[in-house]
Amino acid sequence: MPDLVDIGRVSHKYPNILVHGVFSTKERKDLIPMEMLPTLWKYLAGIARNHGIDLLAAGGTQNHCHLLIVLPSDMTFAKAIQVLKANSSRWIRENGVAFAWQEGYGAFSVSSSSKAAVIDYIEHQAEHHRTRTFEQEFEVMVRNADMRFDAVEAFGP
Repeated sequence: MPDLVDIGRVSHKYPNILVHGVFSTKERKDLIPMEMLPTLWKYLAGIARNHGIDLLAAGGTQNHCHLLIVLPSDMTFAKAIQVLKANSSRWIRENGVAFAWQEGYGAFSVSSSSKAAVIDYIEHQAEHHRTRTFEQEFEVMVRNADMRFDAVEAFGP
């Protein structure tokens, strides 16, 4: 019988958990000034780095945000989003904008082979939203993930 490795001594972690997160501003209103968007994406990258989250892409429009993150092995996606939303909303308010993120989020798993396509999608949000609203985009994402979609649950009455 071959020797068995003492599993208690193996400490290697190789997580490759890619998640495309999407969340909107309060009531999906255009609360983020257009000129603030590029700085917001950089600020989110800094928050992520400070909390051990690998942020591969950040983008969106004045009313929502898309992130592609590599989820750390010791953090839930809910915690990662909570950290990113809390710190970024504080920063936006400190810069003179009456601001809040909407509660909740969408979370979609991404395969390594789709990573480049998702990054490209996130980086070109302005173009996507010339022809469709955030609500339309979000519904398509949910349905494409074979999840049940309920507009009232997602967006309110």
